Order: sequence, then C-alpha cells, then structure tokens
Amino acid sequence: MTKVRPNNYLFSNKALAGLIVPLIIEQFLSILVGMADSVMIANVGEAAVSGVSLVDQIMILMINVFAALATGGAVVVGQYLGQRHKEEAGRASTQLCWFITIIAIGVTIAIYLCKYPILHGVFGQIDDEVRRHANVYLMIVTSSIPFIALYNAGAAIFRSMGNSRVTMQVSMLMNAINVAGNAILIYGFKMEAEGVAIPTLVSRMVASFVIIALLLKKSGKKGANGARNEAKNETGSANVIQLERTFRYKPDWFLIKKMLSIGIPNGLENSMFQLGKIIVISLVSSFGTFAIAANAVCNVLAIFQILPGIAMGMAITTVVSRCVGAGDYEQVKHYNKKLIIVSHICMLITVGAILLALPFIIRIYNLSEQTGVLVRRIIELHSIGALVLWPLAFNLPATFRASGDARACMIIAIVSMWVFRVGLSFILAKYFGLGVYGVWIAMMSDWAFRLICFVIRYFGGRWKQQALV
Repeated sequence: MTKVRPNNYLFSNKALAGLIVPLIIEQFLSILVGMADSVMIANVGEAAVSGVSLVDQIMILMINVFAALATGGAVVVGQYLGQRHKEEAGRASTQLCWFITIIAIGVTIAIYLCKYPILHGVFGQIDDEVRRHANVYLMIVTSSIPFIALYNAGAAIFRSMGNSRVTMQVSMLMNAINVAGNAILIYGFKMEAEGVAIPTLVSRMVASFVIIALLLKKSGKKGANGARNEAKNETGSANVIQLERTFRYKPDWFLIKKMLSIGIPNGLENSMFQLGKIIVISLVSSFGTFAIAANAVCNVLAIFQILPGIAMGMAITTVVSRCVGAGDYEQVKHYNKKLIIVSHICMLITVGAILLALPFIIRIYNLSEQTGVLVRRIIELHSIGALVLWPLAFNLPATFRASGDARACMIIAIVSMWVFRVGLSFILAKYFGLGVYGVWIAMMSDWAFRLICFVIRYFGGRWKQQALV
C-alpha cells in the first residue's frame, strides 16, 4: 500500500493535542471531584456513606450502559464525518440524542417501579438507617438518569467532531455545581443523603441542557472565509454538526441498528466488567480489614496511573472512526501506532509520579505497617502492568470499536474477565493463599490475555471489514 503524505493526514499534531489534552484534564478532574465527594459524604455518617455507595453501584452500571450507547452513536457519526457526509452525521446525532433519552426515561421508570426489590432484595440485609439513606438517594438520583444519558450522547458527538474542549468545559461546570452544591447542603444546611443527591441531579440537568444548546448552535460563518472555516471544522475546532430543531421524533431504524451494533456489545462488556468487579470485591472483603483498606487505596492510585490511557481510548475512537469513514486504513494504522506510543509515554509520567509519591501517600492515608507494605507491593506490580500491558490491552479495542468491530471485543473481554480476573482471582487468592495480592496478579493475567488476543486480531485484519457506513 502507498504511504500517506503528511499533508493528507486527517489530523495534524496540533489537532491531536487539542483533542487529547482536554480529555486528560476532564478525566483527572472527574476523579478528583469523586474523591472530594467521598470526603464530604463521610461527614454525614457511616450509614449515609453506606446507603449512597450501594445506590452508586447501580448508577455506575447505568452510566456505563448509556456511555456505551453514546459510543455507538459517536462511531457512526465519526464515520459519516470521515466520508464528509455532514448532513447524515447530523441526522445520526439527532437520532442518538432522541433514542438514548427515550431509553433512559424507560430505565428511570423501571427503577422507580422496582424500588422495593432493589432496597430489600438486591442490597440484601442492611440496617434500617442505611436503607433510609439509600431510599432517599435512590429516589432523587434516579431522576437524573435521562439527563446524564443525554449529556453522554452530546459529549460523544462533540468528541466525534474532535472538539473535546467543549466536553471538558461542560464537565468542569457540572463538577463545580456538584461539589459546591454538596458543600452548601451538607455543611451549610446539614442535610444528609439528599444533600448529596440534589446537587447530582441539578448538575446533570445543567450539563445536559448546556451541551444540547451548544449542539443546536449553527456552524461557522460563511462567505469569504468559508474555506478557512471548513478547514477549521475538519480539525474539530468549530461545530461541524448541528442537531435538528424539532420535537417530532421519527426513529430511523437503519441508523439506530448501526449504533446498537456497537452500543450493545460495548454495554454488555461494561456491565460484565462491573459485575465481575463486585464479585472480586466480595472476595477481597473475606481477607480482613487490612486487605480491604489496601485494595481501596490501590484502586484509587491505579486509576491515576492509567488515566492518560483512558483519555487516549476516547481520542482513538474519534480519530479512527473518521479514518475508517474515509476508507483510509493506512491512516488508521498510522494514528493507532502514534496514539498508543503517546499513551505509553503519558502513562510513564503518571506511573512514575505515583511511585515517587507513594511513601507520602501511605503516610497521608495513615495506613498500618502491614497495609502499607501490601499497598507498595501491589502498586509496584500494577506499575509494570500499566506500562507494559495496558495500552495495547485497552487502546487496541478502541480501534476495533471505532472500525465497527465491537462484537469480537465483547467476546474476548468477557471470556478474559471470567476466566482470569474472576476465576484466577479465587485460585490464587484463596487456594494458593496469596490473598489480595493474588487478585492483582489475576488482573495482570487478564490484561496479558487481552493483549495477546487483540494483537493477533489486529494483524489478522478482519476488523477492517466491519465499517458501519
């Protein structure tokens, strides 16, 4: 195949930087806000913390499902943009926003109808005080599901245009409202679970309204500078897509089917991952308080180490879907290699920073000597895995999904999850006596298996035949 000349590349280095940097900042702030929220909730009391955390397990599952559906829509939109079919991209975006909102409203109603089984069955035997807080939090936060679903759709559309700066800014607004609201209602008005739930609802409502309003804005100016504006649109610095201004919705099942072909496998993969995570956490709980504490601290530090990789996966979805739409798989190969190398470099920085700060972090958490030693061992293991395994194990699937090859990703991920992360965790942790350290070894095995499978599939080339549009 002929090599693509630099001036024919769809994304310049400047455009890539403009896409990636806001994504990293957005992910970083999201984690920090989550930590700040947990600190403020802790001031309400253990019962409130327990009730909120139980409901959050369901909410995280819902958010993952709608994020997966939004990704399906973003892939379709990105491929249309790669073909320079902006009207079709706009129509696909409108279908995504309507469809995901209708589904979210249905899910919201279902959760309200199933409130009693959730509080008394799913959550098991919990104290009445914990159940009371869970009930209050569930009733309020459930109503935010359509708004967070719509926000995810809007954010995915902006990313498909290469405009991650807007999603970063709206996310910052949403997180600021959430944190400020929590502080005012918890510290100022002495509210309990409702003091956490109301700001969550309000922040998601505002974020969804803002991002949809931005998508309804008209594109750049026309006239003498039309060619320049068109060039800006290609790099994602201006709105390429505009939603249809209508309250009449007619489902386009052709487009919806294309979106679901990515969204459903991705949603199932995310759901299975969350379920497997819950099972593994229950295993860790059986090893005692020090193991639970060490695992909790390591989970926080591990997220910081792989944070650039998570952002890079979003960038890969945007870039590769555009290249696939253009039918240029040489550019897919070029950008895939480039972004995975950048992912390795960025993660080298975050991994190094966590390792250097580890003694200080252990002191901040006021961990016992036994727990501190375990944290150090786990983070050292995770650091090696993050640098060697993670980018190929998790960024390559983003390439496949952006190409329309989501089903294979789902099968490989689910098999790997249950065989290695869950099955091997029980074998190493329980039967070989490695405890929580065995759980993290099993996680590295999961990553290694994914890497091998995805690398084989990448060089096999069958994913190149899965374009959606």
